[in-house]
Amino acid sequence: MIRVNLNIAIVAMVKSRGHDKSNISQTSECLQATTQETIAMNETNGSLLIQNLESRFDWDEHQQSLILGGFFWFHWVLQVPGGILAQRYGTKLVFGLSNWIGCLLAALIPACASINYQAIVVLRVLQGIITGAAWPSMHTMAASWIPPNERSKFVTAYLGSSVGAAVTFPMCGFLIEWFDWPSVFYTTGVLGTMWYLAWYFIVFDTPAKHPRIAESERTYIESSLGYTVTKKKPPIPWKSILTSVPMWMNIFAQWGGIWGLFTLLTQAPTFFRYIHGMNVRMTGILSGIPHLCRVIVAIIVSFFGDYALKKEILSRTAVRKVATTICTLFNGLFVLGLAYSGCNSVAAIICLTLSVSCSGAVSTGPLASLVDIGPNFAGVVLGITNMITVAPGFISPIIVGKLTYQNQTSGQWQVVFLISAIMLFIAGILYLLFSSSDVQPWNSSSIPEKEMKVLNSKEPAEEEEKLKLNNETVPDTENNCP
Repeated sequence: MIRVNLNIAIVAMVKSRGHDKSNISQTSECLQATTQETIAMNETNGSLLIQNLESRFDWDEHQQSLILGGFFWFHWVLQVPGGILAQRYGTKLVFGLSNWIGCLLAALIPACASINYQAIVVLRVLQGIITGAAWPSMHTMAASWIPPNERSKFVTAYLGSSVGAAVTFPMCGFLIEWFDWPSVFYTTGVLGTMWYLAWYFIVFDTPAKHPRIAESERTYIESSLGYTVTKKKPPIPWKSILTSVPMWMNIFAQWGGIWGLFTLLTQAPTFFRYIHGMNVRMTGILSGIPHLCRVIVAIIVSFFGDYALKKEILSRTAVRKVATTICTLFNGLFVLGLAYSGCNSVAAIICLTLSVSCSGAVSTGPLASLVDIGPNFAGVVLGITNMITVAPGFISPIIVGKLTYQNQTSGQWQVVFLISAIMLFIAGILYLLFSSSDVQPWNSSSIPEKEMKVLNSKEPAEEEEKLKLNNETVPDTENNCP
């Protein structure tokens, strides 16, 4: 919510071309037949306060790209430290504070905007740095709570980011109409604070720390994890992780998927405004719907993925490859359709929706695979991945700003989407050819080779149970209990 609220608010923060006669020639050819008066009417239709042009700013495409991309410039700084901090202090503290502080900073954006656009860029950079610790810290909790054959469904909960986008875009569209754009940042800041209070009182780092969990459930979770997660983590094998082929295949898949998703996530409101002439309320609705569909697709794919694992229909690696094919190659096809949709608004909406929807399969693909290959270091592995794959978040807006600067045409936007499609195709092909989701040897050097093979089988339930029974006979020397 706090990452994307500016993407829709900036549509109302910047003065419309329709209010500047000298700039009407820059309008997209899709809107050549639209008069200045119609553009102005669309922008203010049903609104009370948005007509106050004093609250708008003269920011060109380059300045807007800096504002939109600033969040991601140093978003990578706390990615690896976030995973390490979560291993030491717990996901509850790291994830909670990272998001809450980001919410408090969001409420300061209107004050920064009144100074100049550079002030917003600085604030967004700070937001990006602090919230960078959130995502990698989640994998630490997932590795401690979720049995291997149920990870696809749980990691789908990460798609709460799409729920945030699906809610934020239309909600902010109405807030802008009713109360003007500053209300966007105050509202999301308050909602984020309410979330943090719920998180603080409800969430716990491990089943053992949960005060209300049933003993049977705690025993089931801890026994299901088997040897993949150890209580005392071995030293982080940096060299082995950084030279791991499965690790880099997940990075490539994430790079392509994030490039495609963030381009659409960040630029969709601007695209619909300038190319198809839609007002801020309709822009919010059309930008939000695809992300709701993304969550639905993520849930469906995750259920099929876990079902295929439990029924031994597919290996773990095969399940991850199928899901990654959906979130990269299928995604790329629909982005390609968007690139050639031209001035056809219906085609653009359909292709955008299907493209974003396909990206939901990432939770069963590369995201889940990162936990599969190294659950002991899940937070660190995701931190390394995010540190690299955060780059599209700031590179893409810069490219869009350069391509569309004083040239808002469907032809220029076609180039934007073609670049995204190419990224998705390359990532998908590499993943299909070289990826693996087996537990890697560097996850724990203490796991015997025989047991490692058991962990990497399609359905190791019986063998795992034998290993667990044997393991239970080992005395606990710390507590002097059998």
